[in-house]
Amino acid sequence: MNTQEFDIHIIGGGIIGLTTAVTLQARGVKVCLLEANEICKGTSSGNAGHLATEQVFPVADASMLRHIPAMLLNPTGPLRLDWRYLPRLMPWALQLLLNMRSEPFDRIHKAILSLNQSSLEAWQNFATQFQLNQWVHTSGSLLTIEHPTNLKILTDYGKRLNDVGVVNHLLTKEGIAEYEPALDNSKLDALYFSETGHFTNLQAIHDSLANTFRQLGGHIIEHCRVLEAVPSEDGIHLKTNHGDIIASKVVLSAGAYSKALAKQLTGVKVPLDTERGYHLMLPHESKRLNMSVSSLDRHFIMTPMEGGLRLAGTVEYAGLDAPPNMQRAHKLLQHAQPMLKTPLNTDDSVPWMGFRPTTVDSLPVIDRIGRVFLNFGHHHLGLTQSVVSARMTAEYYFDDPHTIDPKAYKLDRFSKKSH
Repeated sequence: MNTQEFDIHIIGGGIIGLTTAVTLQARGVKVCLLEANEICKGTSSGNAGHLATEQVFPVADASMLRHIPAMLLNPTGPLRLDWRYLPRLMPWALQLLLNMRSEPFDRIHKAILSLNQSSLEAWQNFATQFQLNQWVHTSGSLLTIEHPTNLKILTDYGKRLNDVGVVNHLLTKEGIAEYEPALDNSKLDALYFSETGHFTNLQAIHDSLANTFRQLGGHIIEHCRVLEAVPSEDGIHLKTNHGDIIASKVVLSAGAYSKALAKQLTGVKVPLDTERGYHLMLPHESKRLNMSVSSLDRHFIMTPMEGGLRLAGTVEYAGLDAPPNMQRAHKLLQHAQPMLKTPLNTDDSVPWMGFRPTTVDSLPVIDRIGRVFLNFGHHHLGLTQSVVSARMTAEYYFDDPHTIDPKAYKLDRFSKKSH
């Protein structure tokens, strides 16, 4: 395979890899994008579609600990653990627990906040530049509760977020009805987040970006699995099912599949595991809601899209190889139905499962090590942070000044702790 014409190869064609590819190619870099399956047909196709700039805390915090046993015992609950996977999960889980301590928790929170504070404007500018505005809606989102006992938790959370610059306000029942008349607001309280949004057609965004990338001169190779990646003096040797490639530089953006390749490329074993997430798509309910609506009580989210209403959520720890348990997707309906005034149309509903790549500190790896650029590990926030991460990768490539302090996302935070 003749690869001399490319300046850089990107491993992974999800939303992180694709936005990075478009960002670099638009600035004159000759990019080849390698995707193991089809562009954005993995986890990027099934995310909640929420521009979640308000989610500025680590994936786990100490207040959750006392609820974990009940969550694990609840068959419709937000958390499931495949006990057969526990031995492999434990080293990662222990480090995750250690990061709940106040000092690392606060440091991680500030690093997530730093990325998210730039994400809304970054997406708005990106959508304008690449003609995506019709699918990127920035009209806000709701976080609801149903149990009056949780009102203090909701208001305290809203104050905590306002204190760090995440704008929100508590809605009256009349206010909820003004934003979302379909919600059964007789038993709901909610926070409204004005500086968030949602994506109404992920497939259209992916197709449009892939077409733009090609029109700019970029090259895509689908069904190209990188089996091995070895740095050398003359470049990065990539062994693929399409043959061997010698790449001048590479970006690793393979999501939950990045761990093994990161070790080969850098020598560092990143403490990363996968949170398996589910969604249920209701194709006849595209007009039910106006914006993303999350439930603090039920730990799930509903997002209106052109192709229907997406019910998404739950966390399952079972690794990359266990078959999906689609009952978890269908059980999301049991959470959605009581929140609405009238029954949902469930005809032709489609379940889905995908892999969220999560590091022990809930932060992505965004860094440059010689010829190797790293951009992976965004857990629930890959879609939200994708454009900002792409911009940071371009800053590394061109040696531009960093618009966001990159220290918190560097690989070397794991180099002495690898396990």
